[in-house]
Amino acid sequence: MKHAAAQFDNNVVFSLKATMVDAEKKTVAEHSAQVFYNKGRYRLTMPELEVISNGKTVWQWNRQASEVIVSDVGTDDIDPLNPGQLLAGYSQAFRAKYIRTENDGTAIIDLQPRSARQFHKIRLMIDEKSGHLRRMEVHRYDGSRELYTIIGFKKTNTPDRVFTFDPTQHRGVEVIDMR
Repeated sequence: MKHAAAQFDNNVVFSLKATMVDAEKKTVAEHSAQVFYNKGRYRLTMPELEVISNGKTVWQWNRQASEVIVSDVGTDDIDPLNPGQLLAGYSQAFRAKYIRTENDGTAIIDLQPRSARQFHKIRLMIDEKSGHLRRMEVHRYDGSRELYTIIGFKKTNTPDRVFTFDPTQHRGVEVIDMR
């Protein structure tokens, strides 16, 4: 797991497919997304939603509703959308359990929270050779799941402004500050 955490030490961008599955195992939503990440800061971009964090503040920008919800980054909860936080803090926040290695070289590891969370398990599928995360499943208590499949991954130089939301650049957006 050290290798997997190290891949998130620098500027990276990865494309993913996010699939939400309800308790009856039916796909309820499927989106392509792009994530820029750098040392605790990230920007998740989907067609109708962007989640942006500078490591202290989180902006959830719903383009369709033309609103952005501003909140502080929670210090006592792991954000599954923040790969660096998840992988860097997994040993303190989770009990890791090796499940198996598939024939294609994918290691399956379950992370179960040590304290109450919004989910009961995160399943990681990691390429053993490269250490890259291939897929992540967030299992919720109501039986629903969020599946994140990594499509592409590359190092990049991302400017700091990518990790903040500037309402002056988005006229007509309602800002709801929950801090």
